[in-house]
Amino acid sequence: MTPPSDAPPFEPRVAVASLSGESDAAWARAALPHVGCAVLGGIALDGPTRSAARALVERDREEFLPDDPVAFIDRQLSALADEPLRPAFNVRAAGPGPVAEAAAVCADHDAVLEVNAHCRQGEMCAAGAGQSLLRDPERLAEQVQAASEAGATVGVKCRTEVAGVDLPAVCRTAHAAGADLLHVDAMDSEGVVADVVAACPDAFVVANNGVRDRRTVREYLSYGADAVSVGRPSDRPEVLSRVRAAVAEWSDGSASGRRPTAAGGGENP
Repeated sequence: MTPPSDAPPFEPRVAVASLSGESDAAWARAALPHVGCAVLGGIALDGPTRSAARALVERDREEFLPDDPVAFIDRQLSALADEPLRPAFNVRAAGPGPVAEAAAVCADHDAVLEVNAHCRQGEMCAAGAGQSLLRDPERLAEQVQAASEAGATVGVKCRTEVAGVDLPAVCRTAHAAGADLLHVDAMDSEGVVADVVAACPDAFVVANNGVRDRRTVREYLSYGADAVSVGRPSDRPEVLSRVRAAVAEWSDGSASGRRPTAAGGGENP
């Protein structure tokens, strides 16, 4: 695996993070020119996760439920073929087979396949996807390996504060299986980003949650994150502009690239 400092997966090092039922090609295009990556999806790939997605829709959550999920991924990525950003697709599945099929399409478009180990909705966890994978790192590794063997650059979206989960250890397992990007929703435990960085020093770590301005950008980058992502305000150009400016300021400064080795070990933001 190539260290991120040698070959960054995207520039500028700002992403917009997937919002179920909202993050399509038109949404990604609207984020230009502020971002280097747009994570589309998430999308349910197989029977168990599609059933879970339908249950979520029944209780008024937004979900993508096309007749053919893999064809949908292909159409959405094709629509971004001429845009100056690195696309990614967040996918949810109970097993590795559908992930490999989606990853092959992502590989054709030079897009990142992002395994969703993040969704905390009960229906999706019961289907064997989302954050349930954090409690079963070997199953997570199987999905990552399947995507990597299909030729895609692979990421994992995960979250902190899941009871009984040693997130840096889970990330280490996923990285060893082929995940070059680790997308960490830090919740209210921002310092865990530094622990993930220390556990996986060759991974490209993207920090997420509450990224809005110079202060929040500097906090995450001081913990060693290589990039940040914006979630809910991803449709607000003024927020994306502030975040991109803050990342550029950090990259131009003397502190750029410093990576602490434990939570709390970074500079004061």
